Amino acid sequence: MSSGYAYILCNDRKNVLYTGSTLDLKKRVNHHRNGYVAGFTKRYNVYNLIYFEEHVSIDAAVMREKQIKGYTRVKKIALINSKNPNWDDLYIYM
Repeated sequence: MSSGYAYILCNDRKNVLYTGSTLDLKKRVNHHRNGYVAGFTKRYNVYNLIYFEEHVSIDAAVMREKQIKGYTRVKKIALINSKNPNWDDLYIYM
């Protein structure tokens, strides 16, 4: 079984957050960055990868995505800050 990822993206102003899950993190973030994903992320220019977790399966990643989506904004920010306090765009390290 393939691993999966739960991730959080933000826009340049760092005021819009998006949570998702995927099998291929680099490919999925690239799709967001190039506008291939219609909808919320394209409309609000949300493409900076600021947080991600690897999981043992896509099912586990989807469950974690749903859990994070249920968090308050304050709790999401605390989660991001726990691993990436400067909110660096982690995509550039991939």
